[in-house]
Order: sequence, then structure tokens, then C-alpha cells
Amino acid sequence: MPHIDTAARDRIRELNDAFRESFDPKLGRTMQTAGFKGMPGNVRKMALRKTATFDAFTPDNDPNGEHDFGSFEVGGQRFFWKIDCYDPSMESGSEDPTDPEKTTRVLTLMLAEEY
Repeated sequence: MPHIDTAARDRIRELNDAFRESFDPKLGRTMQTAGFKGMPGNVRKMALRKTATFDAFTPDNDPNGEHDFGSFEVGGQRFFWKIDCYDPSMESGSEDPTDPEKTTRVLTLMLAEEY
């Protein structure tokens, strides 16, 4: 695991969870890939719910402890979600993902085959 300040990691995890659990547009942006958008509406709705309630974090899928990735199955289809932290202009990575004023979180929902 890369060295990161424990308090910073905990804050990033807290912010990532708050956004993922609420999809609040004040906390970040949600993107959906073409494959995700092409799924039937009921499957998309279930996948959004699974993303918001995801709690199966392990050292394998969350090595940095930031709760920024998950995968699950719905309707026989494997889905991934990923949170990335950008600067407010969305031109590069955030200089401080612990600071919501300096960070735009982007949660991308996709089919695993699109990764």
C-alpha cells in the first residue's frame, strides 16, 4: 500500500462514500458509459442501488482504503464503478482530494467488459 497519511485516507474515504451513497450533484459528477446506458432501465436502476449500497471492500479491491472502486453482478451482467478525483476545472488530478473545494469527484458506472 502506498504511504498516505491515515487522516487523509479516512477523509477521502468519507467524501467518496458520501458521494457514492447519495449521488448528490453538489458532491460530484456521475458518468455512465455507453454500455451502461444501453442496459434496460430496471437493470440500470438496480446497478445504481448496488453502487450506492456497496460495502464489499477488501484489500484486493480497495488497497488504499479510499472506497474508490467496486464491482458486482446484476441481471447476469458484471458492473464496475470507479471514483476519480479531479481539480475543479476537470483538467488534471486534484491537488488535494481531502478538500471538496479543490476536488471534483467523478463516479463512472460501466460494464466490466468496457474497462
